[in-house]
Amino acid sequence: MPPPPPQPTTTEEEDGEDAFTEEVLRLTAFFRKFYYNDIRDIILDADASKLHFPLVIEFAELMDSDPEFAGYLYSSPRDFLPILDTAAQRAQSEMIKQSVDLKREGKQKKFVHVRIDVSGSPLEFPETSPSIGKVRVKHMMKLITLKGTVIRSGGVKMIEFERDYMCRKCKHRFSRCPELEAGNRINLPASCPSTSSRGCVCSSFEVIEDTITCHDYQEIKIQENVQLLGVGSIPRSMPVILMDDLVDIIKPGDDVIVTGILSAKWSPDTKDVRSNLDPMLIANYVRRTNELKSDIEIPRETIEDFEHFWKEHEYTPLEGRNLILRSICPQIFGLFTVKLAVALTLIGGVQHVDASGTKIRGEPHMLLVGDPGTGKSQFLKFAAKLSNRSVITTGLGSTSAGLTVTAVKDGGEWMLEAGALVLADGGLCCIDEFDSMREHDRTTIHEAMEQQTISIAKAGLVTTLSSRTTVFGATNPKGQYDPDESLSVNTTLSGPLLSRFDIVLVLLDTNNPEWDKIVSSHILNENFDKKDKINVSEVKWTLSQLRRYINYVKNQFKPVLTKKAEIVISSYYQLQRKSGTHNAAHARLMFRNEVIQLDAIAAILCIESSTTTSPIVDNIGDALHSNFTNNPDEIYKKQEKKILKKLGLIEDSP
Repeated sequence: MPPPPPQPTTTEEEDGEDAFTEEVLRLTAFFRKFYYNDIRDIILDADASKLHFPLVIEFAELMDSDPEFAGYLYSSPRDFLPILDTAAQRAQSEMIKQSVDLKREGKQKKFVHVRIDVSGSPLEFPETSPSIGKVRVKHMMKLITLKGTVIRSGGVKMIEFERDYMCRKCKHRFSRCPELEAGNRINLPASCPSTSSRGCVCSSFEVIEDTITCHDYQEIKIQENVQLLGVGSIPRSMPVILMDDLVDIIKPGDDVIVTGILSAKWSPDTKDVRSNLDPMLIANYVRRTNELKSDIEIPRETIEDFEHFWKEHEYTPLEGRNLILRSICPQIFGLFTVKLAVALTLIGGVQHVDASGTKIRGEPHMLLVGDPGTGKSQFLKFAAKLSNRSVITTGLGSTSAGLTVTAVKDGGEWMLEAGALVLADGGLCCIDEFDSMREHDRTTIHEAMEQQTISIAKAGLVTTLSSRTTVFGATNPKGQYDPDESLSVNTTLSGPLLSRFDIVLVLLDTNNPEWDKIVSSHILNENFDKKDKINVSEVKWTLSQLRRYINYVKNQFKPVLTKKAEIVISSYYQLQRKSGTHNAAHARLMFRNEVIQLDAIAAILCIESSTTTSPIVDNIGDALHSNFTNNPDEIYKKQEKKILKKLGLIEDSP
């Protein structure tokens, strides 16, 4: 934390002292006018465990009230932030003196820190709010705002903030603060700073006992969001220093917006190696934005287009659904079942919390098992593009943190480093080569996928992190896939791990001349007659439009089971003992707030294609050779009748 600006002491600096006092008075009036209730709450706060109190102010209001000071605050925050703290203390004193209630019930707090919220102000512009990778020398010692994801979090330590010294010769007393840039080292002056007329050139000082002031200190590291980077760009990271009331309020995996002073610290001294300056941000205000992870701005016109689309397909809903599914990974022909499963996995179900507080996750997990060349990685990459927050990795290609979380030693201190599942909290985690995971991940991923938390107890760091993540995995079978063996034997994945996936689709590249002929004809037709092959309705469902649709139905619809759908699911569960979690997702896909019988049967048909269940419906077909039909609504009626017979809900006609 920067030291307070030097107070004017000579008669030549009386004008500066008057200007300082005048500015404090103006800011005191500003606080009392706009933040009276906030300061009142601080005065009345009786929590004995709290020592530091934040007063969050909006930079836009400060700029409207005092534009000159706001400009100085941006260009020289180290000198002018302490003036705000002084004004906040003065506002406290005046309010206590003028209010009998505050004087009787409240108490003036010693440490009140003014925090600057730049939301809605010019400081949100790219010039003053650059990405981490675009921070340059011109931003040094300025008040800037950085956005990113916390990838490391150190422990909370105590740091010496101020210490008083006395000259051994003239007994002059002065204060010194440690320099964060120099590794928290206190640099003493070369000679006594006394301003007496006789002067003092003594360079021997002693520490005055009981004058050391300590503050809480924590160091984290944030990384810029991968989704905001261009193709081929490497995400950059930056250390952030948190102090006082800012410590221990965020965890690895959190999305944050940090406002602070850009500074730099010297790299460790090494013999015959040039010492560099490493940038760091001394935080003034930290705001968690986890609740904004899945938010995408959707214009009203786009929502009206969605409503109009489903109004057009009111009597042929499955035909409308298939038009949406065709736009998923359009470069791959057919694979209707896979595209339906991908859509339902991305949209997700509805989380349920019972009376005891037990949560039933709404995020489904999906695994593709298939031969090389069946398009598994293409589906993974396309799904990552559709999700607003996604992390794509491989089983062995992840960082030292693996897929979950680990403890790493950085600069002599143990810190938590978040893995892929933590960084994808609230979004999608795509894992290619799922069977090549490290042994550490195989044991910890069970909790992450089912309980949606990751518990860690390493190097004295004991905590629980959130991993509310949809897992989309892909893997090749071990050698030639043997249909007579179990899926666990074919993939080397354990049964408990496979049970975490709600749907597992096997894509086997069998020699099927008819299918090969259809696929080759489709590819040639796409190349030569592309304009004739694209339907007007299909042009509408572009990648950006599909992202908006998925985000909108996830936030807008909370489907509930109707009685008919409940009977179908209950009957199917009794046969398969398999919970149908995809029916709510299908209702969302169909733009509905009710899970009707159609959604339940569509989910059953999707699950029937999974090799983790024993099929009860004959001739469903494998996922690789599933194709889009011309009359899906008519075909559904036949499938519905067949399934209801199998479930015993209708009798065979004589």
